[in-house]
Amino acid sequence: MNKDLKIATRESYGNALATLGEEFPNLVVLDADLAGATKTNIFMKKYPERHIDCGIAECDMTGIAAGLATCGKIPFIASFAMFATGRNYEQVRNSIGYPHLNVKIGATHAGITVGEDGATHQCLEDISLMRSIPGMTVVVPSDDVEAKAAVRAAIETEGPFYIRFGRSAVPVVNDNEDYKFELGKAVCLREGNDITIFANGVCVAECLDAAEMLASDGIEAAVVNVHTVKPIDKEAIIKYSKDAKKVFTCEEHSIIGGLGSAVCEVLAENCPKVVTRIGINDEFGQSASAGVLMAHYGLDAKGIYTKVKENL
Repeated sequence: MNKDLKIATRESYGNALATLGEEFPNLVVLDADLAGATKTNIFMKKYPERHIDCGIAECDMTGIAAGLATCGKIPFIASFAMFATGRNYEQVRNSIGYPHLNVKIGATHAGITVGEDGATHQCLEDISLMRSIPGMTVVVPSDDVEAKAAVRAAIETEGPFYIRFGRSAVPVVNDNEDYKFELGKAVCLREGNDITIFANGVCVAECLDAAEMLASDGIEAAVVNVHTVKPIDKEAIIKYSKDAKKVFTCEEHSIIGGLGSAVCEVLAENCPKVVTRIGINDEFGQSASAGVLMAHYGLDAKGIYTKVKENL
């Protein structure tokens, strides 16, 4: 992990679209008057004729994208996660999910790391909403490398696809030469024989730091990056849970319906274990800097370390 190099995954999103635009001439990008924030303006500057600003109208944007998909285009729609999934849920469900159209949703500014924008903009329910739609793929990349790989995977995968990006810069976790992104395949980033922590998104780097703190106490924690929440890697979850003394999940999302729920579903049906879910506990976010909020909700390395110790 390169702690010195930090890149916001929304930046990775914009750069990936611009890079892949030449390779995929059918790729088009739609935005809801937020191109500067979602970073789709990087694509817009390179391919202005293939970028559509739909204004502050996510529902209309989704309908347009659905129409473009029926004409052979590969449309990405971009907005803040709160609006791309919350305001827009009916359109995503009925106009994209139900007909199983080839539309990709690039949702930025997800979770509490939106920071000062506060509870109205901090979507903590988007993974729950999107994974409940039949046929929807859901990916939560942990860093720049994974975010770019996820955008390519979305283009190369037929059907509805949701990718969750963040506002704040995060460490590059997957900067090793042998890294390979495989849709639906979790990655063990740190081996450990005592406990297992399943994480994704911004929490992956924090969990790796927490694991180092636990190691100083003689507790060896495996950290597994579950970048694909749907379809989830049942084999990996069972593998890294069956011999663990305790299982934890960690996510920048409500503990209801997100990664924690998905892991519990797998284990309840295949390998019953006691699971502690670390995330947002049935409450809304609030306004403060991203770092302050991560500490307040116990999602920074110190908070994760403390939660694990309390539950061992």
